[in-house]
Amino acid sequence: SAKYFHSRPSNAGNGYDAANSGGTNLAPTNQKLIDRVQADAKSLHEENPAQPIPVDLITTSASGLDPEISPAAAEFQLPRIARERGIPESTVRDLVQKHTQQRDLGLLGEPRVNVLELNLDLDVVSKR
Repeated sequence: SAKYFHSRPSNAGNGYDAANSGGTNLAPTNQKLIDRVQADAKSLHEENPAQPIPVDLITTSASGLDPEISPAAAEFQLPRIARERGIPESTVRDLVQKHTQQRDLGLLGEPRVNVLELNLDLDVVSKR
């Protein structure tokens, strides 16, 4: 729902069915892929028109089951979450920072936010 952080788009269906995991292997010129990305971008621009869309909010992961988003993707969604839950943006921002993991060993991978853990913590904070 709109009161939760959204993860990356998935080809694994609405239930994140692992049997459907995997990339689409659609070429960048494939009209089906272009249409999906354009529809997602339009929806995201309506949500937050003043901000550029982080790439991980419109691209799928290789498995389609990626539980994490970039800190930029979390920041993009932050105003919607605060508005929908009626809590200050600063409270939501603090939760994002709390759930942001840095590079492994200081150099492997990228900073990331686990969407499930963040949403669970958001429910706890919102009930106070």
